[in-house]
Amino acid sequence: MAVRGVAIRLVGALAVIAMLSACGDRKGISASRGVPLETFTAEEIFKRAEYDLENGDPDDAAELFGEIERLYPYSEWAKRALIMQAFAFHSDRDYENSRASAQRYIDFYPADEDAAYAQYLLALSYYDQIDEVGRDQGLTYQALQSLREVIEIYPDSEYAQSAILKFDLAFDHLAAKEMEIGRFYLRREHHTAAINRFRVVVEEFQTTSHTAEALHRLVEAYLSLGLEDEAQTAGAILAYNYQSTVWYKDTYQLLVQRGLTTQAKGDNWLRQVHRQMVKGQWL
Repeated sequence: MAVRGVAIRLVGALAVIAMLSACGDRKGISASRGVPLETFTAEEIFKRAEYDLENGDPDDAAELFGEIERLYPYSEWAKRALIMQAFAFHSDRDYENSRASAQRYIDFYPADEDAAYAQYLLALSYYDQIDEVGRDQGLTYQALQSLREVIEIYPDSEYAQSAILKFDLAFDHLAAKEMEIGRFYLRREHHTAAINRFRVVVEEFQTTSHTAEALHRLVEAYLSLGLEDEAQTAGAILAYNYQSTVWYKDTYQLLVQRGLTTQAKGDNWLRQVHRQMVKGQWL
């Protein structure tokens, strides 16, 4: 009898797996082959969704996780399914729906231990769309804001360090965009427009990897306009902070050819930057 009982339970388990597997064979999974999804427990649906996710079908997995929330609201399984749905959508590169699920999790369970991960997923849904420097940077700003929230709201979470790294990379990405536009203007001899872009990098993105080049490009642009004081001041900042870079060497040669030096001169916005960066005078 005991052996028979085990066999009966095994057959029953296999039937559940078979019926749940059928759910993944089609879109619109509220019912499949005459078997309503409502007949399965939340745990059974959750396991089927996990199976789909692990086997490269995040789209159906996300839908199944959503069905748990619909059929078993306010349950522990519904809570787990919501965060997994956000992850499944993200795995499927459905970033808009991933954000929506992550935000619902944060709204419904702000004190839960997975709220930090939900916020991190929300930030990733923006960050992972930052690809080319030439594209619109609205997503980059949104990624920065969301990553900042991970860092500030969940500083002790396991996601904070990763968020800091991604924040720095996204910040550098914005500076790269300004540099790209500035170089475009400079090549076309629109020097004032170019200066405005390089100025943004020097004043707002000083901690990025683009500041040295921005200063060199400012020297080029100001020399083209005959503004020697500004060019020399930009060179002085470059000499103080980035003397080991190729940008300083190129700047030095440009100035020497004009009989100029890397020296802060005149009364201009770069002189203020020089006082701040070199002399530490912030007032």
